[in-house]
Amino acid sequence: MQKIFFFTLFLFFQISQAQQSLTETEKLATTAKVWGFLKYYHPNVASGKYDWDKELFTILPQVEKAKSKKEFSEVVENWITSLGEVKKVEPIILSSEIKYFDKNLNAAWLNNPHFFSKSLSEKLTFILENRLQSNHFYYRKGEPKPDAISYEFSNEIKYPEYDWKDRKFRLLALFRYWNYVEYFFPYKYLMDQNWDDVLYEMLPKFNTASTEVEYHLLMRELVIKLNDLHAFLGTKVMLEKFGRLQIPARVRIVDDQVLITQVFSDSLAKISDIRVGDIIIKVGGKTIPEILKESRRYLDGGNDVLRASNSWYHIFNGHTDSVKVEYNREGKVSEKYIYRHSAKLFRKTNKLLGQWELLDGNIGYVNLGEVYPEDINNIIAKLKSTKAIVFDLRLGAHDTNYILAEFLNPEPKEFAKFIDPDVTYPGRFIWRETEMCGKTNPDYYKGKVIVLVNENTQSHGEYSAMCLQSAPNATVIGSQTAGADGGVIRFEILEGFNTQFSGLGVFYPDGRETQRIGIVPDIEAKPTILGLREGKDEVLERAIQFIETGK
Repeated sequence: MQKIFFFTLFLFFQISQAQQSLTETEKLATTAKVWGFLKYYHPNVASGKYDWDKELFTILPQVEKAKSKKEFSEVVENWITSLGEVKKVEPIILSSEIKYFDKNLNAAWLNNPHFFSKSLSEKLTFILENRLQSNHFYYRKGEPKPDAISYEFSNEIKYPEYDWKDRKFRLLALFRYWNYVEYFFPYKYLMDQNWDDVLYEMLPKFNTASTEVEYHLLMRELVIKLNDLHAFLGTKVMLEKFGRLQIPARVRIVDDQVLITQVFSDSLAKISDIRVGDIIIKVGGKTIPEILKESRRYLDGGNDVLRASNSWYHIFNGHTDSVKVEYNREGKVSEKYIYRHSAKLFRKTNKLLGQWELLDGNIGYVNLGEVYPEDINNIIAKLKSTKAIVFDLRLGAHDTNYILAEFLNPEPKEFAKFIDPDVTYPGRFIWRETEMCGKTNPDYYKGKVIVLVNENTQSHGEYSAMCLQSAPNATVIGSQTAGADGGVIRFEILEGFNTQFSGLGVFYPDGRETQRIGIVPDIEAKPTILGLREGKDEVLERAIQFIETGK
């Protein structure tokens, strides 16, 4: 009797599971995941035998008609069957010579009983185990290069005439991008928000977007969720939304206030009475924290420092020829209007020293943002007898790190490690051999090596800092860098939506991440409002203090 009871209970559970209803978002999100999985794993799909976008457009109405897990699973299972046989291959053996990075890998969802019947999960798992191993249609592998990506997305239809009002194309854009990140973004595991949760959050918005501007802003919001400063998307529609007109000044966010640090045109600045040192407290009646909070979902950057640094566009740009501000000048708070202009009317420049200088006290200074490989030998000849050299990376660098490392190191040094996508198993990555710099050089530089960094030290600039850190007497001084190291992969989601994200992972030799963290200074030094007002370079001054005193 007891056996009959439990058997009946089991049958009831199975029936209730099969009849379990799914929400529209659950069905669409799961379809997005299955569509992407088949695109990169199913041998017949991944090799390009099907118009995969058309397949999505065909299956969507069937998915939407399904009311229960049973019906949904049948739709998907029939779809997979229609794609042809997946031949069983010999078990794929992991090579003992390859070190894998699998923090982004997640196949547990294939067996989620909330969405899939047992037979569907078995089909999906079989495809995973017998996936396409080579000649992928939708991405191509290239030769690995230092600090560069080794693959590209390929054979995607751009649809130049598509209508944003057509819901299926909005969903296609979301599905494509979500799966690019799911399988090829090396830092997915470091994002603030779980990538599955992002899909569930964004789907209803893409599904019901009512204006073209809303649709474009949703695309930007989606990209920003990567917390990757390399991840950028801008379109003409967005530009019209935020405004093309700018104020003729460079600004810096300091303590939730905006400080004018440079004017781009004396004549235009005079019209609005803009002066270096002015502190902007409010713009358009809103405080700076209020503006940052409102625009946060559209701000680039993997950390708060970078988001604030990139916020000037949202704070000051607009369509009208002026904007009302509240400002503090030398302790007196007043209001006025600052005129906006086309950026074509003024030229933006960076205020640092030139290529190189010999400073007082026999200290060399090299602005790596202005120096190129062909300049290095001459600079080394001029500065090799100094007691210290300051290498300034606050404006980035231009492929000079390896040449400098040979001058600064007595022997080859490990300084970085990379991960590349495993093209045989999308979502998994492979460690490269540790990157080396320097050479055997008994006549290496014996003085102190100082590396200056700040939030503008990004990508190759950060990679260069890692390389220069390998020098025996190196000290990094400054503030948190961008935390977006390594090469980028650039691609077009659909016509007009050009974007990119970090395409390979960059780490220190011991495995420490640089993504979102950046290069951590040994000595923290930041500009102050007073110092900026007086035109001082307080970070360089701190470096000179350390050189002279050791403190």
